[in-house]
Amino acid sequence: MQLIQFPQQKEWPALLQRPVMDTSSLQEKVKAVLHDVKQNGDAAVKKYTQQFDGVELQNAYVTNREIDEAISLVSDELKLAIKTAADNIISFHEKQLSPPEIIETMPGVQCWRRSVGIEKVGLYIPGGSAPLFSTILMLVTPAMLAGCKEIILCSPPNKEGKLHPAILVAARITGVTKIFKVGGVQAIAAMAYGTETIPQVYKIFGPGNQYVTCAKQLIQQEGIAIDMPAGPSEVCILADDTAEPAFIAADLLSQAEHGPDSQVLLVSTSASVIREVEKELDKQLALLPRRDIALQALNNSKAILVSDMGEAVDLVNAYAAEHLILCCRNNVEISDTITNAGSVFLGNYSPESVGDYASGTNHTLPTNGYARMYSGVSVDSFVKKITFQRLSAQGLQNIGQTVITMADAEGLEAHANAVRVRL
Repeated sequence: MQLIQFPQQKEWPALLQRPVMDTSSLQEKVKAVLHDVKQNGDAAVKKYTQQFDGVELQNAYVTNREIDEAISLVSDELKLAIKTAADNIISFHEKQLSPPEIIETMPGVQCWRRSVGIEKVGLYIPGGSAPLFSTILMLVTPAMLAGCKEIILCSPPNKEGKLHPAILVAARITGVTKIFKVGGVQAIAAMAYGTETIPQVYKIFGPGNQYVTCAKQLIQQEGIAIDMPAGPSEVCILADDTAEPAFIAADLLSQAEHGPDSQVLLVSTSASVIREVEKELDKQLALLPRRDIALQALNNSKAILVSDMGEAVDLVNAYAAEHLILCCRNNVEISDTITNAGSVFLGNYSPESVGDYASGTNHTLPTNGYARMYSGVSVDSFVKKITFQRLSAQGLQNIGQTVITMADAEGLEAHANAVRVRL
């Protein structure tokens, strides 16, 4: 990690920049795949699955028999862990539901709002070296609670043409409607446009590599909704002299191992803590199976020493981290001053990985600074909120002149007349 000491505020924007890559050639490649799938459906999906995943599939649909087989391959310990995490996620998310409340804004004028589940949603679950079956829990749970009728899941197959068994176990536990062995841009295209076998959806959720992220951003321009703009995973840790260096190093590495383009940031008021964290990073890094990936991510990362906690809070708010860990005294009070973050973890015993898997909060969060204006996924992400109003004759009498006066002032006579004829 690069050490930066007492930077001036005018230097912050440059210091807090995420790794940037040239996406111009990437977009052209992604557009070509999107167009091909839109025009040629399953045939194009099959072609790209063979080209990119190295497997030829006659049928991408996952059968109940395949799911039953996967369940037999997963240990009871992992099944219990998935079930425990799912229960916690349900407990947290079901409290986000609320019944409609009728508000009488004036006598005889009633207004209310009702949440209605998006009928068809698509979920993308990465496979490869880190099959993110935990993301299924994070996405299907709020979708089910929201009342989505059709939940489509796509994930890339391995060389044997199968999905990781834990992905299928998590899908069965949470209640996914249909599962397809399709990954990459072709999966996003299939869910966006629909094919002969893969249904079209109205909104697409889930993380992915640069190609998947680009595909989601492009199909959004065509009217298909997505969960949020996304980039590589990231964590920021705010630490003072009460922080435990070994814990900090472990949390930094837990994000660094996601990928070489991940970024971790340490902001501290203590030079000694930063020194001890660097020693711990070297010690723990040597033991990691994914150390080469984590090491590349650390090359994108910084430790910043600041003069006081007020400046530290301003700095982490400017960064707007996906994950923010507060390893400092008075962390509850300090959390009240946090305005930009996807999810916040308080104290030395709240590792970010707990939120990733099982505490109950959602781990699908805004990255790349989008925490300034986006929230993480919740039940709200899977619903539309429709407003209603009902007026009695007396209610229209009470409000009618207000509407007529405003409509006349805007020169919209027919609007005014729609009230006058009733009065």
